[in-house]
Amino acid sequence: MVEQLSKETFKEKVFDFENQSTWHYEGDLPCVIDFYADWCGPCKMIAPIMEELAQTYEEKVLFYKVNTQVEQGLAAVFGIRSIPSILFVPANDKPQMAVGALPREDIERAIADVLKVE
Repeated sequence: MVEQLSKETFKEKVFDFENQSTWHYEGDLPCVIDFYADWCGPCKMIAPIMEELAQTYEEKVLFYKVNTQVEQGLAAVFGIRSIPSILFVPANDKPQMAVGALPREDIERAIADVLKVE
C-alpha cells in the first residue's frame, strides 16, 4: 500500500529537513515518493502503477505519496515545480528525482538501478 505523508510524517520516516542540513534517510528500507496533486491527469495515470508496485516490492521498498497542494512547503523544500515528480531514495545513498509520468518499466528500472532492489 502507498502511504500518504504529511510534513510531520515525512520528517519522521524520510528526512527531517528542518533539523538536519545534510541528507540522512530515516528509513530502513529504500523508498519511492510520488509528489502529486489530485487535479493532475498524469498523476492519476501513475497512481495505480504505484499501488501495484507497492504490492510487488512489499517488504523490499516503501512507497509514499505527498500531495503538493496540501504540503506546499514540503514540495518547495525539494524544488518540485512539475508533477508528478518521483523521488527514489536508496537506504544508504543520495536520493534521485525523476520528473513526469514515467512508464512502469522506467520506475522498475530506477528501483533496480537507484535503489538496488530486484
